[in-house]
Amino acid sequence: MTDLSYRKLKLKAKSYFNSAYQMQKQGKLKESIYLYKCSLEILPTAEAYTYLGWAYSWNGEYEKAIEECKKAISLDPDYGNAYNDIGAYLISLNRTEEAIPWLKRALKAKRYENYAYPYLNLGRIYEQKGHWSYALRYYRLSMEERPDYQPAKTAYDKLHGRFN
Repeated sequence: MTDLSYRKLKLKAKSYFNSAYQMQKQGKLKESIYLYKCSLEILPTAEAYTYLGWAYSWNGEYEKAIEECKKAISLDPDYGNAYNDIGAYLISLNRTEEAIPWLKRALKAKRYENYAYPYLNLGRIYEQKGHWSYALRYYRLSMEERPDYQPAKTAYDKLHGRFN
């Protein structure tokens, strides 16, 4: 394959991916899922697998979502979003113990833009388990990572307020 033909494939896959994301934002999940799959047929990427999983999660199809994220990880083990998303889906399935290692892997991922999410998710797990100091620590780390992240601030303030 020439460099030019690869770039054309990459652009086409990106176009499908962007369209899928727009459909998902509009709540058109069936169309979104179809377009993510079109993107993946052309050029599989960790991002497309992860976002396809995210679309499945919006339908409550967490097991399918987890499988797509695992495909993303197999393509790019450094892509942190997939690890955090698996953790979040496991939390939704009330499998919090299974979620912890996935969230911790997200924190170690080299390619991840928002570590605030796995910190918050870990905080929620530890709060649910009654481990208040761990929960507060992870909420605080989430806020340090992203000071404008309101869910972390709200969770921290609510739990901290119980002790005052």
